[in-house]
Amino acid sequence: MRHHDLVVIGSGSGNSIIDSRFDDLDVAIIEHGVFGGTCLNVGCIPTKMFVYAADVAEVVRHASRYGVDASVDKVRWTDIRDRVFARIDPISEGGREYRADPERTPNVTPYFGHARFSGPKTLIVDRADGTGSDEITADRIVIAAGSRPVVPPQVAESGVPYETSDTIMRLGSLPERLVILGGGYIAAEFAHVFSALGAEVSVVARSGQLLRQQDELIADQFTKLARQRWDTHLGLDVERVTGGDGEVHLHLSGGGTVHGDTLLVATGRIPNSDRLDLDKAGIPVHDDGRIVVDARQRTAAEGVYAMGDISSPYQLKHVANHESKVVAHNLAHPDSPRESDHRFVPSAVFTDPQIAAVGLTEAQCREQGLDYTVKVQEYGHVAFGWAMEDTTGFCKLIAEKGTGRLLGAHLMGPQASSIIQPVIQAMSFGLDARTMATGQYWIHPALPEVVENALLGLEI
Repeated sequence: MRHHDLVVIGSGSGNSIIDSRFDDLDVAIIEHGVFGGTCLNVGCIPTKMFVYAADVAEVVRHASRYGVDASVDKVRWTDIRDRVFARIDPISEGGREYRADPERTPNVTPYFGHARFSGPKTLIVDRADGTGSDEITADRIVIAAGSRPVVPPQVAESGVPYETSDTIMRLGSLPERLVILGGGYIAAEFAHVFSALGAEVSVVARSGQLLRQQDELIADQFTKLARQRWDTHLGLDVERVTGGDGEVHLHLSGGGTVHGDTLLVATGRIPNSDRLDLDKAGIPVHDDGRIVVDARQRTAAEGVYAMGDISSPYQLKHVANHESKVVAHNLAHPDSPRESDHRFVPSAVFTDPQIAAVGLTEAQCREQGLDYTVKVQEYGHVAFGWAMEDTTGFCKLIAEKGTGRLLGAHLMGPQASSIIQPVIQAMSFGLDARTMATGQYWIHPALPEVVENALLGLEI
């Protein structure tokens, strides 16, 4: 049994913990899948590369509104796919080779296999190549083992082939008729990608609204647009799934059936905590499977930390990156620990239209009994919105009456994920709405004027 000073489980954001501060320690990193984690291989980065191609196709397809006649002559799916993974796969493999090279990282031992606890600070790693297992111990352990797609039993037990966000981007050909099960951000992004690239898309969701976790105005307006663009079946359960290769049938409550040649299951993600035998290490989890941690990312087990999707309610790479910095600091400087700051966590949905949010929704403000005011500013009422001929985009700001404290921001429209950034900054540094609006220049006629006008329109 080998002993290490530090063990990191997971090679996503957990890998970034292992820097020069730990050169004098005996460190191990464990990975049972593709090196680099969800974001690099099957999440944020590849999906947004596909989204950009889809955005380009949509711009060309609607260019006539600007007096430019153009058309999409052909979508070369394999070229789009290969452009993405020709960049990503070498990065993943390079990271794996770096950690496995004793000359470049002499103090780091990689274990390629599945880790599970056999006792406090004791792990068994079942080797990925099937040649056996290794039992190791450590003074300190960081659990950064991420999450995986949820597959409902009526799909998993049907025997019908299906894709998830882990597999859909590597398809050999573009589906003709794609059925997406789910109504969250993964479903919304892939519905945009595949419809823009030429597939007929059907979306099936139990909820009566898409993106129902967003602010009510965002969810309502996006759902209306989605109904115009895709074949939507909302507020319905899938009772059973039938079909086979190249043919799938979703039989819905109420008697309807949705048909396609490819099924994408996008019903959420679940923490991988259930695969680690955490009970043997005395590490409790929440009801939803997230490992319980404190503000310093410590679990209930002494010397064991957790971070990222396996413990955080925010399944977001920028949150995992933030938490990895906190964990790394606390490992290196236990006498001056830091805490994770989750006050203003922003998010974006790279669908069409793009969506971004930070802070409270209006419903949450009502639930908390806050005295608040709301301003909705349309893209089409600022000069750059005219240039884009935008008719659906808007910026919704929520502020506290009297103080002008910004409570939330919700944007839907082009460049929403970029335009929201000054609001995130203002909330993080305590800038009130009036000071934010009047205390700086806003470039005219740039699109962020939609935020400026929303700020000025708040009845504080």
